[in-house]
Amino acid sequence: MLKNHKHIEELLVDATKEMLYEKLIAQLNKDFLMANIEETFPANISPKSLQRELHAVVYQLIQEKFAEYLNLLYIMDVSEAKIKALDGSDMVVLSEQVAFLMLKREWQKVWFKNKL
Repeated sequence: MLKNHKHIEELLVDATKEMLYEKLIAQLNKDFLMANIEETFPANISPKSLQRELHAVVYQLIQEKFAEYLNLLYIMDVSEAKIKALDGSDMVVLSEQVAFLMLKREWQKVWFKNKL
């Protein structure tokens, strides 16, 4: 059963345990490419580095390329309601929360593809 993760670390541990971590990275890279965002993550990136780099990319997109950020959210199919429910007063915290929502959505895609 697909778990409802409360923290990004928990999600990445589960992805690793279920041997789906590399597929999670591949799904991220695929959606970034579809959104015409040149950032890619190497298949062997550590979970901690992925968390840090994704957070930095999301932060930069929000600050400098907002249209591309919105397009990426659309392509990933991240819930608009969940994004709107976030507190946008601190951009660092917001971008960290958005990165988590992105990873949760990507994890759902990967998990379902591999369980069906």
